[in-house]
Amino acid sequence: MEFLDHLAIGLETALSLHNLLYAFAGCLLGTLIGVLPGLGPLATIAMLLPFTYGLPPVGALIMLAGIYYGAAYGGSTTAILVNLPGETSSVVTVIDGHQMARKGKAGAALAAAAIGSFFAGCVGVLMLALFAAPLTRFAFKFGPAEYFSLMAVGLVGAVSLASGSVVKSIGMIVFGLLLGLVGIDVASGVTRFTFGFPELWEGIDFIVVAVGIFAFSEIVGSLEQREHRKAYTSEITTLWPTREDIRRMTPAILRGSSIGAFVGILPGAGLSLASFFAYSLERKVSRRPDEFGHGAIEGVAGPESANNAAAQTAFIPTLTLGIPGSATMALMLGAMIIHNIQPGPQVMTSNPDLFWGLIVSMWIGNLMLVILNLPLIGIWVQLLKVPYRVLYPAILMFCCIGVYSVSYSTFDLFMAAGFGVLGYLFHKLACEPAPLMLGFVLGPMLEENFRRALVLSDGDFSVFVTRPISLVLLLIAVALVVFSVLPSLKKQRAVVFTEE
Repeated sequence: MEFLDHLAIGLETALSLHNLLYAFAGCLLGTLIGVLPGLGPLATIAMLLPFTYGLPPVGALIMLAGIYYGAAYGGSTTAILVNLPGETSSVVTVIDGHQMARKGKAGAALAAAAIGSFFAGCVGVLMLALFAAPLTRFAFKFGPAEYFSLMAVGLVGAVSLASGSVVKSIGMIVFGLLLGLVGIDVASGVTRFTFGFPELWEGIDFIVVAVGIFAFSEIVGSLEQREHRKAYTSEITTLWPTREDIRRMTPAILRGSSIGAFVGILPGAGLSLASFFAYSLERKVSRRPDEFGHGAIEGVAGPESANNAAAQTAFIPTLTLGIPGSATMALMLGAMIIHNIQPGPQVMTSNPDLFWGLIVSMWIGNLMLVILNLPLIGIWVQLLKVPYRVLYPAILMFCCIGVYSVSYSTFDLFMAAGFGVLGYLFHKLACEPAPLMLGFVLGPMLEENFRRALVLSDGDFSVFVTRPISLVLLLIAVALVVFSVLPSLKKQRAVVFTEE
């Protein structure tokens, strides 16, 4: 009965006209971003964050969420038609999706991606609705020590599951934690790492870091690459798969949805890892493994289902515990903070319209995406003809306007440009910026709970191991560290991200 009451609140919020428009705008923008290779949801959400200041909190989060899971949809279109993944999570879709298009089955591949994405999105939303309440009730048992240990697990998990060097990932997290310390220490009133700049007394603005590290560096990195795009010219005669296609893709959709729903909850895993796991499983269980790489419909349906299920369940730890599992979720957490919404388990009780309205809007958004993706394929393909040298400078100007409009400070613009240079250097040095963002967002909360736990225990450090929940979480963090440095796991991580 309680669930039905919550659902009624969500429906009332999500079905209001302005929230429907925000959901539609987010889905449309997300699809557009997914179609255009090189500009992902991370950069787009960072770019649009300043413009959500004037929006109501519920509408802003609904629109940003629509961009996130909408990009997971849109990336499959160019992956199938043009052999260019619009999103990293669609890299696996290229393998069999484009081969199907070359054989004249582009319609069936697009339909498999859309149907699988819609079903997986519904599964992810259902899991979010079912598990959010009990997880929130459990989270109310947490004190400062437990929250510190939980955040430690999130940061260590991000290192374990991130691609590339473990040492580089740790370095990026530490750098992010240091950035989070900039400003006036609330407890002592002493300025830290401000280097004499009064503009840094209140800390580095979240939007400045996000836009610089992700949007600016992404644009510069994309501009230096040569364009290899060719529009899809063959006519798509039908979008409906045959009975044999449906028979083969149905179990793949079910398996992909299950894998994605689980992987999405893991800290640092991301959509691309869910896609890879789903593709690997389909290739192993298939009776026709030789078809993979030559146009197997399971190779499209499974990964696309996985990345969309993961896009929904990634919200579970973010909304219920206030712990972002990925850089994109860190941006969503930042959006909540700039709208004066305190992340954590109290969101469900203090802002039930936001919590349940966002969940219901995700299901509505998934329905909108099916309508947007299939009939408008021709328009998305035409967008691929816009030269990047024209598109990206316009986006760069849009980013600068957004950063400046937050506090009307030219200092913020120079800071964003500086972080853009840093982000570009990180890309060249093969250092992932996502752990940096997680460290930057979680750093102040990590410090606050650490100090609060020590104050309550009169400076006794054993409080972190004498409280059962905190001890279990710390043991999980230690286990993740051990597993991440094992030679067998390091080899497996290298294989996973090389094949991506």
